[in-house]
Amino acid sequence: MRQPEKMIIYNLFPLLAGKFTGWGSHLERASRMGFNWVFVNPVQLPGSSGSIYSIKDYFSFNPLLIDEGNGKSPEDQVKECLRAAGDLGFHAMVDLVINHCSVDSDLLRSHPEWFLWEGKGRIAHPFAYENGKKVVWRDLAKFDHRNTKDREGLFRYFLDIVRFLAGLGFRGLRCDAAYQVPKSLWERLIREARGTYPDLLFFAETLGSPPDLTRKTASAGFDYIFNSAKWWDFQGHWLMEQYALTREIAPSVCFPESHDTVRLCEELGGNLEGVKQRYLFTALFSSGVMMPVGFEFGFRKGLHVVKTRPGDWEQTDIDLTSFIAKVNALKAGHGIFQEDAHTEILHSDNPKVLLMWKASSRTREESLLILNKDIGRPQHFRAENLQQFFQAGAPLADISPEHPLDYIPSPFSYDLQPGQGIVLVTTRDAVSED
Repeated sequence: MRQPEKMIIYNLFPLLAGKFTGWGSHLERASRMGFNWVFVNPVQLPGSSGSIYSIKDYFSFNPLLIDEGNGKSPEDQVKECLRAAGDLGFHAMVDLVINHCSVDSDLLRSHPEWFLWEGKGRIAHPFAYENGKKVVWRDLAKFDHRNTKDREGLFRYFLDIVRFLAGLGFRGLRCDAAYQVPKSLWERLIREARGTYPDLLFFAETLGSPPDLTRKTASAGFDYIFNSAKWWDFQGHWLMEQYALTREIAPSVCFPESHDTVRLCEELGGNLEGVKQRYLFTALFSSGVMMPVGFEFGFRKGLHVVKTRPGDWEQTDIDLTSFIAKVNALKAGHGIFQEDAHTEILHSDNPKVLLMWKASSRTREESLLILNKDIGRPQHFRAENLQQFFQAGAPLADISPEHPLDYIPSPFSYDLQPGQGIVLVTTRDAVSED
């Protein structure tokens, strides 16, 4: 497993951002907030449903993103956009969708043997269960990874897709529904892709799969996985159990909302203290953090894989860019927040206050997050000595993004404002060499 990088990701949803030539202002804003990766959802030509995850042609581009008056080819527009992102210090990541393609793709006619068929002339569609109800995506056709009679041809096609995307300038691939693709295919695809692009990173999207299946998928050579911390209620044991099962296999990326979820500001009824609380927690919980465009302005309209357009940009009086920049700087400045470190939820006498302790195995840092779970009311926290929560004996430093303390008293008594988090760090003594 590679050492984790600084992975502070801005999700630039292409249907909201619009044409490639107009992405510059979004990238500049993201750069000012301290993001160093940009993730874009699929930019390829979609099928008749219009869903960006229903790809018809992997080597052509979505016409909604092409600037016809630019005078440059669509491919050159993408490359120029990614070069501009690189000039701002970004690496770029894009979706790799090889579990399925659009049901109206020419591939079904030219290579029917690559697909899973349920009967004569009836293509198999991906499906999932939501609240006990089976949901079938009829605009999608499933590839037959396991039993195709032309396994080599299908593999070579996938490898060509990877090389095409990497050739455009993408350095990372978010592998959609990675757990639905055989591990053996991922192992070979990752190995052979890196023969040409050795620095290419692979991110496994495994949300919804059991931890053991996530472990199996991640062990194919993935550099990162995405974790489920967005859905944690600050109470249950499941998140830490999943984290413990997967953190040694691959580091993970956390997010407060995504294109698949309700906007957090909408979910919380506009409670900005709750929005800030969740961003702070997700930024500090695991190696990476990802935030979708519009989160910084409290957008409430969900991102839609078919219907979203640049006209859906919301005009709000909310601006969290300064707060997000401070949290991102905190994450970038401390190695402990760039790894899936050993993490424990400690006992708090006030059940409304979360105590999350982390200890780095790569550096000598330790941290403690004291977080008010309550986004509506202040909560009091008291401890005889905060040093009791640390292995280190060195002084504690408060690096909180808001209201940092110059002095840490003992005993410690503090009224946390709604959703407020205090972030403390210290360093263990160095071990002498024999």
